[in-house]
Amino acid sequence: MAVAHDVLVVGGGGAGLRAAIAVAEADPRLSVAIVSKVYPMRSHTVSAEGGAAAVAGGDDSLDEHAYDTVSGSDWLCDQDAVEAFVGEAPRELLRLEHQGCPWSRTPDGHIAVRAFGGMRKKRTWFAADKTGFHMLHTLFQTTLSYQDIVRYDEWFVTSLLVDNGRVGGVVAIELATGRIETIIAKAVIMCTGGCGRVYPFTTNANIKTGDGMALAYRAGAPLKDMEFPQYHPTGLPFTGILITEAARAEGGWLLNKDGYRYLQDYDLGRPEPGPVLRSMELGPRDRLSQAFVHEVAKGRTTDTPYGPIVHLDLRHLGADVIDAKLPFVRELCARYEHIDPVRELIPVRPVIHYMMGGIHTDLDGAAGLDGLYAAGEAACVNINGANRLGSNSLPELLVFGARAGRAAAAFAASAGDAESQAVHAQAKDERHRLEKWLSRQGEGPDRIADLRTEMQETMENGAGIYRDEGSLAKAANELQRLRERFSDAAIDDRSRVFNTELVATLELSFMLDVAESIVTCALRRAESRGAHQRTDFPARDDERFLAHSLAHREPDGTCRVAYLPVTITRWPPSERVYGR
Repeated sequence: MAVAHDVLVVGGGGAGLRAAIAVAEADPRLSVAIVSKVYPMRSHTVSAEGGAAAVAGGDDSLDEHAYDTVSGSDWLCDQDAVEAFVGEAPRELLRLEHQGCPWSRTPDGHIAVRAFGGMRKKRTWFAADKTGFHMLHTLFQTTLSYQDIVRYDEWFVTSLLVDNGRVGGVVAIELATGRIETIIAKAVIMCTGGCGRVYPFTTNANIKTGDGMALAYRAGAPLKDMEFPQYHPTGLPFTGILITEAARAEGGWLLNKDGYRYLQDYDLGRPEPGPVLRSMELGPRDRLSQAFVHEVAKGRTTDTPYGPIVHLDLRHLGADVIDAKLPFVRELCARYEHIDPVRELIPVRPVIHYMMGGIHTDLDGAAGLDGLYAAGEAACVNINGANRLGSNSLPELLVFGARAGRAAAAFAASAGDAESQAVHAQAKDERHRLEKWLSRQGEGPDRIADLRTEMQETMENGAGIYRDEGSLAKAANELQRLRERFSDAAIDDRSRVFNTELVATLELSFMLDVAESIVTCALRRAESRGAHQRTDFPARDDERFLAHSLAHREPDGTCRVAYLPVTITRWPPSERVYGR
C-alpha cells in the first residue's frame, strides 16, 4: 500500500512552508503534503538571527542590491537569477508582514533596516535578532489556514523514486513507529536545507546533513558549486552557535589577543580610501574568515581547548542597545559561555555556516528530472556564487520557495499519474535495504559516531578555509576509505521506535556523498574565488573558471565534474569591492 499526493514537499523549514503555500494558492484542487524529519517549528530557519535583505526605499535601489550580490559572489552568481531575486524580495517580505511577521520599526513607524556585511546600503529588515524565528512562525501559522495541506511530521525520507527520468515519489520512515511508507507524488520539491554537519564546527543544527542534496544526486540530478561552503567569522568556539552578523552591524569590534582591531591589516576588498575602522567588521564573510587564519599564523589569537579564538567586543554599545537589538546574543552568551557581553568579551572563531552550492535548478526550481524541484539552501539557483552576502538567504528561500511551488503545481496539474511498476519496485528494494540495516550484525569494528567524527575532521583539515591539491587529494582518499569502512559498520539499536542510530546511519551515508562532491569539485577548481581559497592557485581565473561546477554521480558511485557557463546580463567581472 502507498499514499499519494499531487505535490510532496520534503522539508518543513522556510523554503518548504513557502513552497507548500504557493502550491495551495496556485491550484486549490491539488493535494499537497509536507514531510519533515522534525516538527516544522524545529527546522533550522528558526535559528536565523540577523535579518532579511530587500530594498525598502529611501536612497537604495534594486540595481544596487543586485550589484552588491554580484560583487559579493565574486562574479560566480547568475545575474538573471539575482535580478529576479532582488525584484521579488521586497514583495515577499511585505507579504510576511501582512501575515503577521513583527518586523522591527523606527520611532516614526517605518520598517527598520540595518547594515550587513558586503552591502553598501542599509537594507536588512530584522525582528530584533530572532528574525528566522518570527519568519518561520509566520509561515507555519499561514500553512494552518490551508486545511488541505497534509503534514508528515517526524518522517525521514530515505529514497527518491524515479521512473524513466520522472520523479514518482519517495520512501520515508515514520520515526515514531519505524513504519516504512511509500509516498507517491507527481512532483517533489526538495527543501531540506544545507549540509553543514559534514564539518566539525558549524552553526548548523544536527538535522542539516545534506539529505535532500544526496537524494537528488543519487537520483541523477547534478549538484552545483559544491566547493563553496561558507564560514561565518563569529561562532562560539565549543558549540558552533552563531553570533549574528547583526552584532557587528550594530558596531561590534573584532579584537585579537592584544586587543587590536586586526581587520585593518587586511585587504577586505575595499580599494578606495574611507572610514575603514568603522566599516571593516562588515567586510565579506569569506575575507573575515581568511583574516582569522592569518592571525593564527602570526600568533595573535588566544588558544583554547576548542582551538584558537579572537574576541567580539560589544561592551561599548551598552546594555540599552544590546537589549533592544541583540537580546538573543546576550541570552546565548549567558547560557553557553556564562558571560555577559555588556561587560565581557565574546570568544569567537570561524565556523561553517552555509552551503552556497546545492541541487542545480533553474529560476523556477526545476532540478533536471521531470517533476523534481528544489528551493532554499538545498538548492543552487545560483544567486550566491562563491560567497553569499549575509541576510540574502532568508528572502532567497521565500522568493524561490514560492517560484518552485508555483512551477511544481503547474507540472502536477498537467502531468499524468506518477505511479508505476518501476516506482513500486524501487520502493520495495528500498524497504529491503532499510530492513537489512536493522538486522545486520556488521563485520567491522567501526561505529557510526566514530566514522562521522573522522569524516568531519577530514573535511576541516582538507577542505577548510584554505586548501591545496595535497590536502584535497588526501581528503578524497580518506573519504573513500571511510565509505569502505561504513559499508561494514553495524548498528546496535534494533528497535523501531525513534531509532536515532538508524537515522544517524542514513544521514552519514548522505553526508559521505555530499562530502565527496565538495572535495572533488574543489580539486578541479584550480583558482581562488570567494570561499574557495587554493594556496597553490591564489589568483581568480576568469578565463578558465568563470563557470559553475556540476557534480554528477556515476553508476559506480564516483563523482564526475562538468562545467556550466555563468549567466552575465549587466555586470562584467571586475575587482570585488564592498561598502563602497
